[in-house]
Amino acid sequence: MKFIRFIRKHEKPESGVLLNDGSIEIIRGDLLGKYETTGETCTLDDITQYFPPVAPPNIFALGLNYREHAIETNAEIPKAPLIFIKATTSLTAHQSIICLPKSAPQEVDYEAELVIVIGKKAKNIRAEEAAESIFGYTCGNDVTARDCQKRIDKQWARAKSFDTFAPTGPVIETELDPGNLKIRSILNGQVMQDSTTADLIFSVPEIVSYFSQNFTLLPGTLIFTGTPPGVGMARTPPCFLQPGDTIEIEVEGIGRLENTVQAE
Repeated sequence: MKFIRFIRKHEKPESGVLLNDGSIEIIRGDLLGKYETTGETCTLDDITQYFPPVAPPNIFALGLNYREHAIETNAEIPKAPLIFIKATTSLTAHQSIICLPKSAPQEVDYEAELVIVIGKKAKNIRAEEAAESIFGYTCGNDVTARDCQKRIDKQWARAKSFDTFAPTGPVIETELDPGNLKIRSILNGQVMQDSTTADLIFSVPEIVSYFSQNFTLLPGTLIFTGTPPGVGMARTPPCFLQPGDTIEIEVEGIGRLENTVQAE
């Protein structure tokens, strides 16, 4: 099932199930708990604003989790997941704006990612138990200010957490095998990243288990699973986001996350 959060004109935020015919069946209640269908429907054309699929208590992420991305950045293959955290205030939605921050606008990069949505509280679970704690998956863009990450701060907190640096959506897909999904980023119509999740160093079950051994994973937690090769900083010459750009993230079985770029 594909779950979606949105607003219609002059109405409050709503949740629904995106059906195969493109219509949306409205639901009421807690998406990660108890909810019921209402029988009411609308269409994608009725949507005036998208919301991130969930309001996460935490946003966790992995660096260097695709073999070919580690190679393109001349990094060693990590022996354990490389963890960082993105601020929840960096969250934004499908068809929203990515703002190039005034303090670091020059080297803002895109990163296509499969994002795990935790549905059940998890602590110290094994990899083979991970599926019980996963609600579903969505598309994500781990936007990064490379100058902050690589030269100015030389760590990742600010670089990854500017406002609008965590676009997610547009839907959560609950019926998906994450083991070998096509994943792409498309910048102004040009494919920049084109890979599959089969290149992940640490699989989705391993990721969830490892995170749960270090943090309590609460319902709604988002976990960005890493990005494949083709990021802007690794290109010759480098290719960073500019005002007016459109960046799209595609994950097979989920859909396409689209955002435009503007200066703050």
